Amino acid sequence: MKRIITHSGGFHCDDIFAVATIELMLDQSATPYTIVRTREQTDFETGDFVVDVGGIYNPTLNRFDHHQEGGAGARPNGIPYASFGLVWKEFGTRLCGSEAIAEKIDRRLVAPVDGIDSGMLVYEPKFEGVYEYSIAYYFDAFSPTWKEPEVTPSDVFLTMVARAKELLAREIKRNQDKAEADAKVRELYEASPDKRIIEFVTHYPWKETLTEFPEPLFIISPREDRKYQVYAVPKGDPREMKYRKYLPREWAGLRDADLARVSGVPDALFCHNDCFIAVAGSLDGARALAQKALK
Repeated sequence: MKRIITHSGGFHCDDIFAVATIELMLDQSATPYTIVRTREQTDFETGDFVVDVGGIYNPTLNRFDHHQEGGAGARPNGIPYASFGLVWKEFGTRLCGSEAIAEKIDRRLVAPVDGIDSGMLVYEPKFEGVYEYSIAYYFDAFSPTWKEPEVTPSDVFLTMVARAKELLAREIKRNQDKAEADAKVRELYEASPDKRIIEFVTHYPWKETLTEFPEPLFIISPREDRKYQVYAVPKGDPREMKYRKYLPREWAGLRDADLARVSGVPDALFCHNDCFIAVAGSLDGARALAQKALK
């Protein structure tokens, strides 16, 4: 029975995810474990893993604290390591089966959590007094308030760890599957006779990968409803919703017979108001929409 030691009292997103990471790692080998929340030095000395407490960072001894004088180091980008980052640095690649995937999850989830725990804003707010609702806020919402004296943080901690573990497992799974999809998207790009239009046989996550290449303007892919869509390739960060080439403006917001009449494609079904996606009833219809959009 492995003993995972962390501090008692209030909890934070940082120690929740650090413990969840160790649990996932032990689950892989079916190793039994127990969680001990304490601030007793004698418990630190007998723990198999000591997280976010104890004043020592030594991965060889499975000691993962960052509160000691001088901290426990920082990433090259300047974000300090908190306990989640220290644990992830030690076990992330093992959990993911890939250093590249572990690094992606560090950028997406681990480093932002570490930054918040270290008192650092990793996102610049665009509007005064308005901040992104981060994962740290989510976990903090379950901390007992001053009007809940009957509930202690320890009553809630294990539930929060279970939720963090579920989320972390999904992030690992999604990134593993995406890495496989990235390879397929690159293969389809290389095989495409016209690099401006890339056709997919299934709906892969493609935006991040295709924006690495200069030529693609549209992709064609099947939908769950057995129809086909034409989608514009983003200029850069897909979250900014700016595209290399838009569908014709005269298609904007049109549906069914109106879109079929204006586009000249009989089974055209829909075009988004912002002209970055259109839908047809068949693959040939989607191809025709994409070809017309090129012109």
